[in-house]
Amino acid sequence: MKLYIAGHRGMVGSALVRRYERESDVELVLRTRSELNLLDQSAVNSFFETEKPDVAIIAAAKVGGIHANNTYPAEFGYDNLILAANTIHAAHQSGVGRLLFLGSSCIYPKLAPQPLHEESLLTGPLEPTNEAYAIAKIAGLKLAEYYRRQYGDCFHSGMPTNLYGPGDNYHGLNSHVLPALIRRFHEAKLAGALQVEAWGTGSPLREFLHVDDLAEACAFLLRIENPPDLINIGSGKEITIRELSEKVAQIVGYEGEITWDSTKPDGTPRKLMNVSRLAKLGWSASIELDDGLKRTYASFLAESESGALRT
Repeated sequence: MKLYIAGHRGMVGSALVRRYERESDVELVLRTRSELNLLDQSAVNSFFETEKPDVAIIAAAKVGGIHANNTYPAEFGYDNLILAANTIHAAHQSGVGRLLFLGSSCIYPKLAPQPLHEESLLTGPLEPTNEAYAIAKIAGLKLAEYYRRQYGDCFHSGMPTNLYGPGDNYHGLNSHVLPALIRRFHEAKLAGALQVEAWGTGSPLREFLHVDDLAEACAFLLRIENPPDLINIGSGKEITIRELSEKVAQIVGYEGEITWDSTKPDGTPRKLMNVSRLAKLGWSASIELDDGLKRTYASFLAESESGALRT
């Protein structure tokens, strides 16, 4: 099998590479951003026509936390829209037999019934702070669905919950909550800081999935003969941001006080995925949060030491 992984240097893409490098019958087709600009339609068309992969996983995306999404909505909307349109259309044109498009749990309405069912898509307003990203991801998954409906292409989508693990982005302002907490507590420990400030009230509930579990879920879905158009991928377990912060501080070894800046946005009050559809097919997450956090902090230290830390 000739497998193209779009975004192979990102957290998700690198986990997929680790997963598929173990399979001797898989030939990985990989391109860096400098080698293939996924926003360039002509270049993407040429790549797919030349390489003709059997399977494509679209893991590439412009991603960030609340601050990044809220500050740069034009870039988050445009880049993710064009990337999805270019890759899905080129895959169809070149005869790719199977395509898995990866979205995000933010596609669901802000106040959708919890846990989030796939059927809640497009039933209400989105969370304003990441609306642009969500709309682009919805467009991508619907486009995959339309090519399947009209042409019979086996194009389908997976919607991961909040992800964490090796290769995450630890930018001071634009990262997601978990890597932001790891970096903040680590730096506070080194500096001997008495306090660490966290955003919001700490009350929102979030679900987290280790990225290596996501890679396993993707491999599982690609083995299914007739997969659903859309399926949630998560752990099915939730934790408050306050509890998560305390857990991360303990694992990092920070012993100071955690204070909360309630003037900063909390985002969606609760975001738990209903993963019953995936469970019925036979897959569930295997990496518990405590173990995953320990692994992630170890990878943070290793990436810092080697100079590979994404910031």
